[in-house]
Amino acid sequence: MKERAPIVTVIDDDAAARSSLRLLLKSLGLAANAYDSAASFLASYDPQQPGCLLVDIRMPGMSGLELQQVLNQRGTLTPIIFITGHGDVPMAVEAMQQGAFDFLQKPFRDQELLDRVQRAIEKDRSVREQLRGNEAIRRRLESLTAREHDVLELVAAGAPNKIIAHKLGISQRTVEIHRARVMEKMNADSLAQLVHMTLLTGAPHQKAEAPSQQHPA
Repeated sequence: MKERAPIVTVIDDDAAARSSLRLLLKSLGLAANAYDSAASFLASYDPQQPGCLLVDIRMPGMSGLELQQVLNQRGTLTPIIFITGHGDVPMAVEAMQQGAFDFLQKPFRDQELLDRVQRAIEKDRSVREQLRGNEAIRRRLESLTAREHDVLELVAAGAPNKIIAHKLGISQRTVEIHRARVMEKMNADSLAQLVHMTLLTGAPHQKAEAPSQQHPA
């Protein structure tokens, strides 16, 4: 089956900004569409569509950061580039910590936008190619210990380290070590990618029968 062409999706409540960004992208030969809110975008979002998202970090209703959180919980792969104002840099830093690909501060040059969009599209293509091999992902899952499977299941469910530590009766530091090993063994660059892997394979329940008492910490 022919690979789908990437699409750049603009999500911004400002009609003028939406229109200008869409026209700019199309003038550069990039397919683009636009939505006026995070909710309208989510209503028709296709996670299998390659490309990237250009998201205004401040929007009424669901903000850009809240949209990112929803997409992370769904295991979405699509790279997000946030568009920010002068006072939004702390928010942009938080977004980067949560796995955003990049952010652009207004006003920005057309070439600056193009460069980052092209890098995001290339990143998206690379990650999707990497994740096409479900068998390879299953083999990585099989390499996890029973305790690492326990941690993976709770991480994929969105539990913070403190809650994971309480549920498993181990220290937060031990959780951090197991979590790092899971990320390394699964070859995952982000939490969203890790969740996506588990969704692809129906994991992490495959080793539930393994004796976790063999791994007390």
